[in-house]
Amino acid sequence: MNYYYWIVAIIFFISAIVSRILRNKFRFYSELEMNIHMSGKEIAEKMLSDNGIYDVNVLSVKGELTDYYDPLNKTVNLSEIVYSEKTIGAIAVAAHECGHALQHKLGYKMLKLRNQMVPILNFSSKFTNFTMMFGLAIFYSSEGENSFFLKLGIGLFSLAVIFSFITLPIEFDASRRALIWLKNKNLVNYQEYNQAKDSLKWAAMTYVVSALGSLSQLIYFMSFLKNKRDEQF
Repeated sequence: MNYYYWIVAIIFFISAIVSRILRNKFRFYSELEMNIHMSGKEIAEKMLSDNGIYDVNVLSVKGELTDYYDPLNKTVNLSEIVYSEKTIGAIAVAAHECGHALQHKLGYKMLKLRNQMVPILNFSSKFTNFTMMFGLAIFYSSEGENSFFLKLGIGLFSLAVIFSFITLPIEFDASRRALIWLKNKNLVNYQEYNQAKDSLKWAAMTYVVSALGSLSQLIYFMSFLKNKRDEQF
């Protein structure tokens, strides 16, 4: 199973690099003033209004890079700097989160699927770690004869992996919608458009790395079953 540790190390290293680049990019673009001088809040409200969305509120939340769209409460939640600043970073993030609100309005299939998975994942996550640890203990104490609980734990964990990969097209699509709207409404010039695009690209990369990390964990857990099976032949 040594190969797994190499996979984890590589993904951890890449994740650290991507996270660092994202924060540096965000801080850099958070210092570049927009020509139109609109804050993240104003951009969000305009994008929602332009797309006929009037039942979603734009709120400010504490923290950095804590922005998200809540489909249940119908709120676009922007971190303090995104909410109030008039920068490239702020408008890119604000428009991206409104992209999710637009997906919600249009009934974007992948978003509907992910939302349907949320209660299932919230329930399964309460038992995943315990089931996995208990399953491993039973599996090895029985010398591989009893693998039911280990397989159950792997099954529960696989839901989280599926969820992380379903998230990818949703994030990319939200960024695509945001960039199209910014361009079509002439809210950004050529340079600002490319800067916003670059900012959102690195934000999306964090989801890619996270998905790959969860997949590597799943492969690791499944390797217990494979290695034990190989020992028996």
